[in-house]
Amino acid sequence: MHAEPPPPHRPRRQTVTGVPRPVRRPPGHAPARSEISEQTTLGHTYVRSLMRSQLRAALRTLGALALLVGSLPPLFALPRALEGTARSSEPFVWAALGVGVHPVIWLLARWYVRRAERNERDFTGLVEGRSTA
Repeated sequence: MHAEPPPPHRPRRQTVTGVPRPVRRPPGHAPARSEISEQTTLGHTYVRSLMRSQLRAALRTLGALALLVGSLPPLFALPRALEGTARSSEPFVWAALGVGVHPVIWLLARWYVRRAERNERDFTGLVEGRSTA
């Protein structure tokens, strides 16, 4: 009887493990955008944050406008109270509206639009993953 030679010895496979590397996201990947489009709780929080900041700007503007318009009746009564006559105060009223009130309303509107645009720009930067400084 003749004995067969043993089969050739194969080296055993080894698994090499290392420290896990951070996953690189493809350019343009925005985690907040996917949270918003998937309507997750975090996405809802992002949108509510934008809505709150826009509401805060609107309420500030409305409050300033209410103070301005609310101060008009006493301002219009001022010339009659100072002079003590029933003389017409139309020139004073027109001057107060034209020089005092309308420019202030214009400035309030301009401030509100700039603030709303800044809020939206900050929100877009957050959603796209850019830093807004």
